[in-house]
Amino acid sequence: CIVFVKMLSSQSDSNAIAAPLLGIHFGGDLPLADMSTRFGVNLNAGFNFMYKTKRNFLFGVDGNYGFGRNVKEDVLKNVKNSDGFLVDNSGYPADIRISERVITLVLHAGKLMPLGSPNPNSGLFVDAGFGYMQHKVHFVDINEQIAAINGDIRNGLDKLTNGICASQFVGYLYLSDNRFFNFYTGIEAFEGFTKSVRKLNYDTGLPDTKNRVDVLLGLRIGWILPLYSRTPKNYFYN
Repeated sequence: CIVFVKMLSSQSDSNAIAAPLLGIHFGGDLPLADMSTRFGVNLNAGFNFMYKTKRNFLFGVDGNYGFGRNVKEDVLKNVKNSDGFLVDNSGYPADIRISERVITLVLHAGKLMPLGSPNPNSGLFVDAGFGYMQHKVHFVDINEQIAAINGDIRNGLDKLTNGICASQFVGYLYLSDNRFFNFYTGIEAFEGFTKSVRKLNYDTGLPDTKNRVDVLLGLRIGWILPLYSRTPKNYFYN
């Protein structure tokens, strides 16, 4: 049995292909730690470029863009009137959209383990990375009639924060032999060690010098574009 397993493992390694993989992904994140006091659940989209070796190691770069309307901090409280409304330059209720923006960019490396998978190029995928995280509160003045949030004032309200981050991913990666159906899905996490970029927060009137730990935990599903040749059928094994 031991000899058979070793032979099967050797066959799996020899049949695995080396190929560049370009992916696009979508998902959602739950903010934790310091980030949970500023934002709620969000959505995200991004890209992933990886190179897979014949030994099923993967190396690449991942870019992610998060967005959502669930902003918990009332950053405009000091520019609202006595009734709690934000007004435009003419004194009418303003039409403003407040949302979250998150950017992560990481270099990562991982390992593919074809445990019980239909071919040696698919299986359990474990990955870790290191890179950059940035997030802020985003304003959209629909009619561009709100002087209270324009120019330098906007910069004092957006809570722009950035720093280094780590990432982890555990999931499943599938590469078909005909290139028509290729995907990956799993759980991802980001831990950002960040700090405010702004010297003063206008909503509090105080400087923000706190060292933050911003955590995102979420689900991701991605589609892989075929950048490799069709794999021969003898790559499959029983």
